[in-house]
Amino acid sequence: MKKHLPVLVVLGLFALLVVFSGPAAEGARKGLDVCAATLAPSLLPFFALANLLSALGLPDLLGGLFGGAMGRLFHISPDGAQAFFLGLSGGYPLGAALVADLRRSGRVARDEAERLLAFCNNSGPAFILGAAGGVFKSPAAGLLLYVTHVLAAITTGVVFRGRSPAPVPEKPSAAKAVPPFGKALTAAVSKAVGSTVTVCGYVVLFGALLGILEPYLTLPPPVNALVCGFLELGSGVAAMAGQAPEPVPLALTALIIGWGGASVHCQTMGVLADTDISCARHLAGRALCGAFAAVYTYFGALMLF
Repeated sequence: MKKHLPVLVVLGLFALLVVFSGPAAEGARKGLDVCAATLAPSLLPFFALANLLSALGLPDLLGGLFGGAMGRLFHISPDGAQAFFLGLSGGYPLGAALVADLRRSGRVARDEAERLLAFCNNSGPAFILGAAGGVFKSPAAGLLLYVTHVLAAITTGVVFRGRSPAPVPEKPSAAKAVPPFGKALTAAVSKAVGSTVTVCGYVVLFGALLGILEPYLTLPPPVNALVCGFLELGSGVAAMAGQAPEPVPLALTALIIGWGGASVHCQTMGVLADTDISCARHLAGRALCGAFAAVYTYFGALMLF
């Protein structure tokens, strides 16, 4: 029965889409609106630049410069430090993708990979400054949300730091060859388009499911946004539209961004599918990151707004 559970769940969702095709289509349309108006314009340029910087070796450079300090703070290797920087610059699920690559190549042990996953798969400035800041029509609110997100990721990393420094991997780290700029740029843009389409695909899919639930979500707007954000990050943040940049709405938004939503967790499981990394610490890490970010944002908003 257990092995057939995923099939039964998908069949149940398929039946819901057939029975409630009208609300589902309306929810999917709203998801497309969010993608066209907010996500694609804010995510694609940042994804492209983050991919380009990664291809040109910036994570390796940062890992070399700050690997020692990161190792003392988080008990991770210099290679692991790359995932932290890329996760905070590129956004979901690029941090998880790099952790998976590091594990496949043997540059980090399984325990370190799972600890990295707890605090290195984060939302990036593209979404937080562009999309979340735009919802509140306040660049200052977007900046506060990003700063507190970074602080929450650091705090979560300290919680998951382990008892001792990461062991030296059996396989030596091999320096990656830096491709020519033109080739790197083309690959970065192509990868960014694919990442943006994937994110928007999840937004539309979960938007359809939220469209079915929407008639039953007769809750205050911030709470409604929290429920939506539990399933899908972009829809949850977009549901905050019209709210003033005040402590409670901002703190709830920080919680939504830190948690990431079920769609982000599905994307993460996808990039980890062919590794031996468990997602358990990722779920715990996202919950902790969201909680820390909400607390930091609430008190930060009290001082700023």
